[in-house]
Amino acid sequence: MAADESPDGRKSGSFGTFGGVFTPCTLTILGVIMFLRFGQVVGRAGLYYALAIVLASNAITLLTTLSLSAIATNTRVKGGGAYYLISRSLGVEFGGAIGVVFYLAQAISVALYVIGFTEALVETFPQWEAHFVAIATFMNVAAFVCVYVGAGWTIKVQYVILAVLGAALASFYAGAWIDFSPELLRQSKLPHFVGDDNVFATFALFFPAVTGIMAGANMSGDLKNPARSIPRGTLAAVAVTGVIYLTQAVCLAGSRSAVDLVESNLVIRDVARWPILITGGVFAATLSSALGSMMGAPRILQAFARDEIFGWLRFFAAGSGRANEPRRAIVLTFVIAQICILLGDLNAIAPIITMFFMITYGLLNLATYYESVTRNPSYRPTFRYCHWSLSLAGAVGCFAVMLLINWIWALASFVVIAAVYASIRYREIEARWGDLQGGAAFEQARRSLLRLEATAYHPKNWRPILLALSGSSWIRPTMAIYGHWLTSGHGIMTLAHVVHGDVEDHAERRDDYEYALRKFIVKEELQAFPAVVVAQYLSDGIESLVQCHGIGGMKPNTVLLGWPKSAAKAETFGSTLRLITRMQRSVIAARLVNGITADENELTAPEVDDAWSVPIGPIDVWWRGRKNGALMMVLAHMLHQNPDWRGNPIRVLRIVPNEEAKAEVYKHILELAAASRIRVEPVVVVAQDVTAAIHQSSEGASIVVLGIETPGEGEESKFYRHMEELAGPLPRVLFVDSAGGVELES
Repeated sequence: MAADESPDGRKSGSFGTFGGVFTPCTLTILGVIMFLRFGQVVGRAGLYYALAIVLASNAITLLTTLSLSAIATNTRVKGGGAYYLISRSLGVEFGGAIGVVFYLAQAISVALYVIGFTEALVETFPQWEAHFVAIATFMNVAAFVCVYVGAGWTIKVQYVILAVLGAALASFYAGAWIDFSPELLRQSKLPHFVGDDNVFATFALFFPAVTGIMAGANMSGDLKNPARSIPRGTLAAVAVTGVIYLTQAVCLAGSRSAVDLVESNLVIRDVARWPILITGGVFAATLSSALGSMMGAPRILQAFARDEIFGWLRFFAAGSGRANEPRRAIVLTFVIAQICILLGDLNAIAPIITMFFMITYGLLNLATYYESVTRNPSYRPTFRYCHWSLSLAGAVGCFAVMLLINWIWALASFVVIAAVYASIRYREIEARWGDLQGGAAFEQARRSLLRLEATAYHPKNWRPILLALSGSSWIRPTMAIYGHWLTSGHGIMTLAHVVHGDVEDHAERRDDYEYALRKFIVKEELQAFPAVVVAQYLSDGIESLVQCHGIGGMKPNTVLLGWPKSAAKAETFGSTLRLITRMQRSVIAARLVNGITADENELTAPEVDDAWSVPIGPIDVWWRGRKNGALMMVLAHMLHQNPDWRGNPIRVLRIVPNEEAKAEVYKHILELAAASRIRVEPVVVVAQDVTAAIHQSSEGASIVVLGIETPGEGEESKFYRHMEELAGPLPRVLFVDSAGGVELES
């Protein structure tokens, strides 16, 4: 790569602050409204309100410029201007939405300015009115040729236009000095509103004049030093044009009556010492704005296309020549502008163009605000004069002005942005760059964790934070899926795996297993996190996970593990249960006889469609008291809350020795259900043989929930045999040992 080229292939170092930023911004701001509408603003609103309107408008653009300066000095700015800055902060969805609407707004603006130029020309030379479309087409072609030749040529043309504009302003100030009358100034201080006219309507008339602050940023890919030029050039343009509008308001109020100001569109020409220079200024203003939009729009499209958010735009990503000019995008911009010219009057769509500009500026402020408040360490702008409160005020101001100008068009533009945003989000396009969404999520999580840590625990807020010792979930998916069912929409699940061996020897293998777990979680769309540890012994790995996994109030409160398949593993299993219960964690031991398995050494997942199949039948909870019963009931309820399990009713079953106790126990279960607000079907079984009653009553159950008590040392085999007898032929059983913290009445 050549030394003078940027990473995106564009020749760097072409333009400085004055030519690349100040000139296009100034020419766009001092446009048609200054020449043709500002007199009406002063005449209708009066001097005081006119000054207030200018100051309020400049305040919003100044706040936006401060945000622009901060965000532009925080990143290496490439081509694309506002699109590039917003997409790198707010993410691909907002960036893509802005890329579409901002490009269209700029492209259609070319037609608006060309038509404005033609209208001024025809008003000056009425005999040419019959050739209106031909003249507009000629000017569109001229703007196209200037930009197609290269930005360098266009900038040189803008220098000439800036000189003409300066001469026009000098002519105006000279005439105003001669005609200035203190008496007229006194009479013009107060407003002269007629009918429904008011200060807000007048504000809406003026504000589009100051929306050209992004003209320099759109040239970001062609600047020598964007981080230096964009803040300095844009702030200078805002300051200079602000002074011009303020002094022009005083001059107009002191040189012409309110009636003259309102009735004459070209009152500035009437005031000017040399009127011909004002005519030239009008032509220069409209032509420069058209050139600015013709230069800026293709660069936005080129940057947008290079990000490949929409594949069908990739054609416009290519550049031409050493300067990497976006000539394909220039041709498309010319075509769009020409179509709009042929359609004729653009007054109907002009408001939404203004809205698109405003929503872009509002989102730019919002991006800077979020960059600041999320306290992302990567947010280190060299421009120090922008506090988050200023960015927030700028965003609020932009959106308020949108509603003030035209609330219908404002809502329409919000709908368009939302539709493009939703389209990109639906297609799940991944950005190749970092944005602040991750930083915002981190900051929100950080604050929530600290708040949760400071909050006293109450059983009302109990949620399952499940540590699922599922092993290789991608080859034994049933455990992971049941864990997902038990926590989905309610809690958090971690799929944990212990790699046997020394961490120094198996670090790479640990990474492979974690990658396989992540891949499995994404493929099966589980709401879960992976956790893999390396330990010499299984018990050491489990102890590490239970002790250390999680943070603050988000540490696991429940451990889900598989039930041993043989009595030979009973002692190890009992030891694991004691370890978990000693650390005050609840236990769910899943005995899933039909669980899907595969080769333990494989890192690829088998077909798991069957594991997602919900079995037919009720969810049976065998009640033996509150120690485990509260957690058993809550787990059954959360399982039932899954849409696929809604057809499986919850049954609470209890065994009594005789018929006399049946009515009282039945009533007790109903009271329990009412207090817990869980819809259940009470079932009281009269039997002497508990094991046979469980087998017979729950034969058709989808899953059975039984309470257990962790065995003492030396009692593991006896415990295992007893629970195996209780489960017997039942294919799906959850054995639950509660560590407390759950209350049904909460």
